[in-house]
Amino acid sequence: MFFHVYGANALAQWGMLIVVLIGLILLNEFARRTKTGGVIMFFAVPAILTAYFVAVAIGAATGAEWALNNQTHLYMNGWFHYAKLYAALTGCIGFMMIKYKWGIGAKHWFKPFPFIIVAINILIAVASDFESAIKGWNQWWLSSEGVWLYGGWHNVMNGIAGILNILCMTAWWSVYASKDKKDMIWPDMTWVYIVIYDIWNFAYTYNCLPTHSWYCGIALLLAPTIAAICWNRGGWIMNRANTLAIWCMFAQVFPLFQEVFKDGFHKFSWVVVPTQYPQGIETVEALGRLSEQGGDLSTIAANPTAMTVISALALITNIIALCYIVYVSKKRHINPYKQDVFVDQKYYKDALARADVD
Repeated sequence: MFFHVYGANALAQWGMLIVVLIGLILLNEFARRTKTGGVIMFFAVPAILTAYFVAVAIGAATGAEWALNNQTHLYMNGWFHYAKLYAALTGCIGFMMIKYKWGIGAKHWFKPFPFIIVAINILIAVASDFESAIKGWNQWWLSSEGVWLYGGWHNVMNGIAGILNILCMTAWWSVYASKDKKDMIWPDMTWVYIVIYDIWNFAYTYNCLPTHSWYCGIALLLAPTIAAICWNRGGWIMNRANTLAIWCMFAQVFPLFQEVFKDGFHKFSWVVVPTQYPQGIETVEALGRLSEQGGDLSTIAANPTAMTVISALALITNIIALCYIVYVSKKRHINPYKQDVFVDQKYYKDALARADVD
């Protein structure tokens, strides 16, 4: 099993996973179905939160106690979380510009924007994987967010998988508004890409955000995937950006919802840690105690097996997908980044039928 979710807290852990999943699906539907919903979620709310983040930063810099004790300042003050939040928001806004044909969103040259912003988001995660490999090769290390990580080959494999995942995004210029103006449609981003992205991203969260990965590695990935499979074909990448931005905003303000501190303390019973901590929270507590005493952290056992398996799977599936793309492209004599690759798939045809093709 990948997580410690069997025991006295299992009901709370599984129940909250379902709550988060349903909440993300509903908020995404609110954001995508109308201009008002999108403007509220990706313009108004971020503007308010940005003012809040600036106030917290200024307050902390001037020594204000309320800011120094603020959840965001204490537990979400690393570069990665802010980079991920605003990169996701940039994607959401750009995708709205395309689907509503606002300004440059109606221009042909802007069509590769989804590829560019998704690639940037992936590279942020790739950098985080490689950072863990460099700083914690086969050893425990404490991230800037105060999370105990264990680096190794799993980080290298998944970092490479992330780079390959970028190359698996095809037909950069085949991006359209949906006929009902609810979605931005990328027909060639079919179930093939959704699967390999989900595996890679789950491996990334499992490796580098382990104490958050129950929610941001499962619920957050399932929300847009369920929508893409059941009622929103072709709109997966927009829904992925929407749910990612929504989750990042929530987590940035309420990190204690899922946080496990470096000494093992946690506020809620529904927090979950993966099996890289062999004894669960007890392993985190032991790391915290030993670190305070200046002891040798190598005496605390780690279990990198699941990280290795998932990262290897991410690398293998991305290699297979890229090889298939190259094979089809050579067979049809096309440039896979300028022309559609998966034209024979039903998913592609269903997505294209929803698109307002100029």
